[in-house]
Amino acid sequence: MDLLDPLALARWQFGLTTLYHFLFVPLTLGMGLVVAIFQTAWVRTGNTKWLQLTRLFGKIFLINFAMGLVTGIVQEFQFGMNWSDYSRFVGDVFGAPLAFEGLLAFFFEATFIGLWIFGWDRLSKRLHLATIWMAWIGATMSAYFILAANAWMQNPVGYTLSADGSRAELTDFWAVLTNRVALATFPHTMFASLMFAAAVVIAVAAWHLLRKQHLVVMRSALRFGMWTMVIAFVGVAIAGDQLGLQMVATQPMKMAAAEALYNSACGANASFSLFSLGTPDGTSEIWSLRVPYLLAFLSEHDVNACVEGINDLNALYADKWPALASVLSSQDSSFAPTVWITYWSFRWMMGFGGLAALVSVAGLWLTRKNAKRAVPTWAWRVAIWSAPLPLLGSLVGWVFTEMGRQPWIVFGLMLTQDGVSPNVPAWNVLLSLIAFTAVYAVLAVVEFALIRKAAKAGPEPIPDPATASDDADKNVLTTVY
Repeated sequence: MDLLDPLALARWQFGLTTLYHFLFVPLTLGMGLVVAIFQTAWVRTGNTKWLQLTRLFGKIFLINFAMGLVTGIVQEFQFGMNWSDYSRFVGDVFGAPLAFEGLLAFFFEATFIGLWIFGWDRLSKRLHLATIWMAWIGATMSAYFILAANAWMQNPVGYTLSADGSRAELTDFWAVLTNRVALATFPHTMFASLMFAAAVVIAVAAWHLLRKQHLVVMRSALRFGMWTMVIAFVGVAIAGDQLGLQMVATQPMKMAAAEALYNSACGANASFSLFSLGTPDGTSEIWSLRVPYLLAFLSEHDVNACVEGINDLNALYADKWPALASVLSSQDSSFAPTVWITYWSFRWMMGFGGLAALVSVAGLWLTRKNAKRAVPTWAWRVAIWSAPLPLLGSLVGWVFTEMGRQPWIVFGLMLTQDGVSPNVPAWNVLLSLIAFTAVYAVLAVVEFALIRKAAKAGPEPIPDPATASDDADKNVLTTVY
């Protein structure tokens, strides 16, 4: 790869900034729901421990929200800077969901977050509780509009090409919003985000319980986090199964690459690969360990189904898009993505998520009420250090989603190489890449330090506002944030 290739640098920059931004997105989505549940428990029961957990994890939520906001803005700038041809092609379609995300969902979310922060001593309990739920609903709407835009890149719908073929023009906004890929991706993403939020709750609780601090409050947080992790993992698995069905229907090449399936197979031969080795040129398999029938079942929910392979799909696409096939052939490429990246990212995604759920299942057993032995120190440390697992699963999941679509930037309509800005020199992209990486590294350190400080401080010994005096109540509530 040419180190000063504008296309390669633009792809690296967008990929890195996207993954960096997604460090904060799942925690915002998941932690917003967790905080809303904690506050609901306090309002319904009057138990101060739930108020303490609301305040503690509310701080983490707000720190993360602010950082996600800063990094997210850069994403839209890059469309114009490095991907101008792509922006011109999809602008008419992308404009609608992104406008709804910015003008409706984001401002809805930000407004209610502001009311939640400053409304502790100004709103009634139930009205204040409603603000955090509204903020989470706003974040959820924002996520859906973004996912709908991304789903259009995976499965273009609701559009027509302009007369000269230079632009995709929106004809049916409802079709874009109800894209079957978006409908499957949304619950998968939301449950994955909840897994990460649960992992953070577990890690914070385990850290304090290891030091025998705030035992009553943190035990409740720990058990809540572990049960939430298990439930969210089940949701991820079910939604992932549905997403896989849609992937086979709309992007069969991605599924073929995810399974390193070079030749089409049916029934027992359509097997799920546990481990596979392929040739360096990525055109054939050398050896693999496979489970018969499983890929057929996952692809069609039918053990006798047939699954198309990479070589057969390449031939099919070459007949369908002969002009593009000749361009790709001249570059020693094909309509298949880089197989080893797609194959292993798919497995790491499932592995990280499964391991996080396994830790929670073990934790629920070790911390059960009738346990005869104390939880060993190593178990607390495992709980603490397992916190990044769901996040890592989400990150490699997005690598799989985006890299598995290659060489398309919009599947079936535009190659990635055709979307890059034609007049932006490589050195310009390189300088901005270095600058963004340096700034983001600093922001990451700041983010982690702030969250770590809030987590180590633990729950504050605050009185229940229902029983505190008016003066004391106002003093406590207005100084928390």
